[in-house]
Amino acid sequence: MNHSTHTIKPDPRPEVSVGHVGLTAHNFEASLEFFKMIGMRLVVSLSDFAVLELRGGTHLVLQAGPQKNMQPARFDLMVDNLKSMRARMVSAGLKPTPISLSGGPHSAFEVTDPSGILLHFTSSHVTGPV
Repeated sequence: MNHSTHTIKPDPRPEVSVGHVGLTAHNFEASLEFFKMIGMRLVVSLSDFAVLELRGGTHLVLQAGPQKNMQPARFDLMVDNLKSMRARMVSAGLKPTPISLSGGPHSAFEVTDPSGILLHFTSSHVTGPV
């Protein structure tokens, strides 16, 4: 009879993550569709409020609200394939900036969502499981 010993490995992921980030969108439905199109998973959807899930479990809380002038998001979005994400934006009729090198670990581009929210997309430099 073979008795194997199972060793439980410690969880290699970082212990902390960002729980929720929020945005206000005057063109709520179009912004909701935009965030789904770029790969966020819809968790909750009401007429003026939605929660979308990002990799790692972070949730974007999207709320309907008044129009603001070119509001930049106070966070950036990291993706594994920046060129592919930018091409997806172009195919969707959006006008992302060209990809630029930041001089650091990221390449990046920016795009404005249907509510005028300026989003900064960067290349990923994640190390290990997240």
